[in-house]
Amino acid sequence: MDTRTSTPNTAAAPSVSTSASPRRRVGGLRTWAQFLAAGLVWGASFLFIAVALTGLSFTQVAWARVVLGAVTLGLVVLVSRPRVDGGPVLPREPVVWLHFLVIGVTGCVVPFLLFAWAQQSVTSSMASILNATTPIMTAIIATLAFRVERLDASRWLGVLVGIIGVAIIIAPWNTELGGDLAGQLAILGATACYGVMFGYTRRFLSGRPIAATTFAFLQVGTAGAVMLLLTPWLAAGPVRLDAAIVVCLAVLGIAGTGLAYVWNIGVIRDWGPTNASTVTYVTPVVGVVLGVLILREPLTWNEPVGALVVMAGILLAQGRVRMPRRATARA
Repeated sequence: MDTRTSTPNTAAAPSVSTSASPRRRVGGLRTWAQFLAAGLVWGASFLFIAVALTGLSFTQVAWARVVLGAVTLGLVVLVSRPRVDGGPVLPREPVVWLHFLVIGVTGCVVPFLLFAWAQQSVTSSMASILNATTPIMTAIIATLAFRVERLDASRWLGVLVGIIGVAIIIAPWNTELGGDLAGQLAILGATACYGVMFGYTRRFLSGRPIAATTFAFLQVGTAGAVMLLLTPWLAAGPVRLDAAIVVCLAVLGIAGTGLAYVWNIGVIRDWGPTNASTVTYVTPVVGVVLGVLILREPLTWNEPVGALVVMAGILLAQGRVRMPRRATARA
């Protein structure tokens, strides 16, 4: 699974299987470069969406990023032809393809559409902050719906703290019904989709001998196939392109929905999933900084404060920070 499975994120984040990963090794400059590149691209994806929406509809933005990502990963698999223990490059069991269709829809098609729709009314900074709730959503859904996780009292406290952080970010005392609130709820719906995808992946796909790069391609590739089938409804309509929009779409699709998966795999293999999942903390910082500096978006006090509360909840929900146990009395 992705770095953000047992907790996850990432931004408009993807999931990749590590079930076939080789023995972990200590990473050097290359691993750091992959980690930072993935964090920067995923964090900047909200800026790219905002710019792309100035010339395309939200459905066209989601369609383009998925199709470009699928083509990119398809080329990577075609060139590298990764195998596990001499097995086939692509799985042969029809049920496996059906499983990938499920995670392609829940992990790419629906959340990418929701993110693009939401950013018509929500700032890229806000979107990047709310995207950080993915580990909280995953903890809840993986435990209650798929029963592939078990949360102790400390982790449930983390979920509660994360929910409080979300409430601070949304600021219901300042938000009117509709508009911004609808967009914020759409983003939370997208992160809930990621939670479903991570839980489903762990339940039905994690133990299968599928190379990590192939796993990423199959998820995004099946999503791309769905998008192509829906082309008349999603991609049709007027388009206004300029250099900035073309560049943002290209980076969003090729790098953010394609190559970043491959970079993430390298980090997981060198550092392990727990350390690699710290990209979760990089993406909202990048998203906020770019939104404020480049798009001149306003930033109110409750957004960074709520983000810090969410991060604290993530640390608890992931078991990285635990409540102190009561000392037992000695006889």
